[in-house]
Amino acid sequence: MGSWSESRGQNRTLQILGSAAREEYGVLAVVCYNIEHLTAVVRAAESKRSPLILLLFPSTVTQLPTLVWAAAAAVKSATVPMSLHLDHAQDEAQIREVAATLPFDSIMVDMSHHDHGDNLAKTKVLADLCHEHGIAVEAESGRINGGEDGIADTGSLEALFTTPEEVEEFIAADVDLLAPSIGNIHGDYGPSGPQLDYQRLADVNAQIAGRVGMALHGTNDFTPEIMKRCIQSGTVKLNVNKLVLECWNTYLREHVHEPLMKLMDGGMAVLQDEVERWMDICGSSGKA
Repeated sequence: MGSWSESRGQNRTLQILGSAAREEYGVLAVVCYNIEHLTAVVRAAESKRSPLILLLFPSTVTQLPTLVWAAAAAVKSATVPMSLHLDHAQDEAQIREVAATLPFDSIMVDMSHHDHGDNLAKTKVLADLCHEHGIAVEAESGRINGGEDGIADTGSLEALFTTPEEVEEFIAADVDLLAPSIGNIHGDYGPSGPQLDYQRLADVNAQIAGRVGMALHGTNDFTPEIMKRCIQSGTVKLNVNKLVLECWNTYLREHVHEPLMKLMDGGMAVLQDEVERWMDICGSSGKA
């Protein structure tokens, strides 16, 4: 593998998000926990002619290692731009192993559970390691509270909003994508719904000025209006989990007595429809 400056332009995730930034739309990064999820979201991308980022958690890589290779095969055979991303990788040893052995295009190096200085130092080291393997790196500036299935809860750690100083520090740590903390949380928002600092998001986007891409975590309970406003403020990578997968969960609960193959077909159909709906909302439909 050549230098990162040479290979960066060939990275699938960065190519997808670079196009989104230039044309001002958002790209879904959809969590997949199983082969049915993977099949449905890929079908949605092909149907809508939309770029797509397939997102796996480290726990899924451990639980279902063959899913990584199935996702990589989907990326390779797709007729639309697609990439494979490992989200919230917090184990340094696992990151090193994954970077050396698995076909991920990008990894979120999540050291946000460490204090700020250690977070930056570890992120820098791991970013350089990933770049050696042609893998783009995302990091979380500040700290986004909460947890969801596949992500360890931050527990008693305090949520920390992204500051201008942190933006520069993480860019200096050689990350390629920045996920700011603007009041977003992992998991459900509660009765008041998302209370986001849109001005902070717009300010971060203005400050990075295209030097890195911007990702947004914690989209549970988002309305189409919230999603569109985040995209208008510069977000290009939209991580989605329950926002799109809840229809799958609901379908399975309501049709649990159906034969297995019929149950899976029905679940994949409703999930595909929901992903297609959000691709329309994010403006990525027809951009492939």
